[in-house]
Amino acid sequence: MKVYGLTGGVGMGKSTTDKLLRDHGVAVVDTDLIARQLVEPGEPALAEIQALFGADIVDVEGRLRRKMLARLVFADVNARKRLENILHPRIQRIWQEQIETWRAEGRPQAVVVIPLLFETKAETRFDAIICVACSAATQLRRLEARGWSQDEIEHRIRAQWPAEKKMELANYVIWTEGDLDIHAAQLERIIA
Repeated sequence: MKVYGLTGGVGMGKSTTDKLLRDHGVAVVDTDLIARQLVEPGEPALAEIQALFGADIVDVEGRLRRKMLARLVFADVNARKRLENILHPRIQRIWQEQIETWRAEGRPQAVVVIPLLFETKAETRFDAIICVACSAATQLRRLEARGWSQDEIEHRIRAQWPAEKKMELANYVIWTEGDLDIHAAQLERIIA
């Protein structure tokens, strides 16, 4: 089985690429989705986050206040590192278990979507790395469309390696400036 790591900067097209892969029947595991599952009410990771950041980080229904946590961790590198120490080992264990399940099933290929792939030194676990990228202007436009403030955008971008560095280290780069057909055609050439 060929295992690809998929990465790229925030707002550069990872989710779109994920959908295109799934539409082609490729097995995909998204670490952002795993992270969301790990902080559901009753999960041990959520309890650790609450112990670290205080009771107010969880609402009256026991749900994580994501915006509050984001404001805290994207403004403070040390806070972000402490959060990553809670989540990243769990996330990595889950996606690695999923890959092994797919390998046992005889799947021909699989993709793991990891925004912080290089930052977490996960690149050695893949046969090839795909990086999705776009211009800074397009990235900014996409993030503004999410309703993020300039501070939020700046903090999120600074929390990741520059796209240029990720592109340089990747085996493949998908440029996501064009329309969806162009995006899909680039992806198909890689996974064909």
